[in-house]
Amino acid sequence: MINPAISINNLNFSYPDGHPALYNLNLQINPGEKVALIGPNGAGKSTLLLHLNGILKGTGEVRIMGLALETRNLPAIRSHVGLVFQNPDDQLFSPTVFEDVAYGPIYQGLDAREINGRVDEALSDVQMQTYRERVSHHLSLGEKKRIALATVLSMHPDILVLDEPTSGLDPRARRDLIILLKGIKQTLVIASHDLLMVREIVPRAVILDKGYIVFDGKTENALQDKSLLIAHGLELPA
Repeated sequence: MINPAISINNLNFSYPDGHPALYNLNLQINPGEKVALIGPNGAGKSTLLLHLNGILKGTGEVRIMGLALETRNLPAIRSHVGLVFQNPDDQLFSPTVFEDVAYGPIYQGLDAREINGRVDEALSDVQMQTYRERVSHHLSLGEKKRIALATVLSMHPDILVLDEPTSGLDPRARRDLIILLKGIKQTLVIASHDLLMVREIVPRAVILDKGYIVFDGKTENALQDKSLLIAHGLELPA
């Protein structure tokens, strides 16, 4: 029997100020599956994403590739999960693109030849091969988002987790990123308000609202249910 890529059972989480964010969440995502987390601001989407590699830890059970979310398992879990933040400036901090993308493989203890190969491969995957020596912070938002994605692809994760990947992008950069995400072979979890992108890429949608899962099923079924969307602060553009 194959373990789920992500298994969440009875997850609850409150922030240190006592504000509750997640209530009794149960979610299973299989290897290779592509799933969107959608819902209004404050629904708990980003909070849930941050549980997938141990940045946050609530009560209940979270398993990643069969590993329990426990302190002793965090290095292995973080090698399985590549998390791409909404703001790429939270992810890019080195003098050059090469150093940003090489950071993960260096941390994994790989030798110089393997590191170079991983960087070349990841930059090729996001079509940024000529940017190795560029300064990350001088790039456009769309370029930064591609490089941020490359920083996690270079670690060969089993699961890619993206928070609002198309936020702030102009139409061309958004389309380019959608094309890239369509080609992703890993298990993919996307939190997004971009319902048109979700419909195009992701077969399964999970709607979160006020910390609860209120829908889990086919993306098209969710997006065709106008009353469901309106009830949970969502709207499909005309």
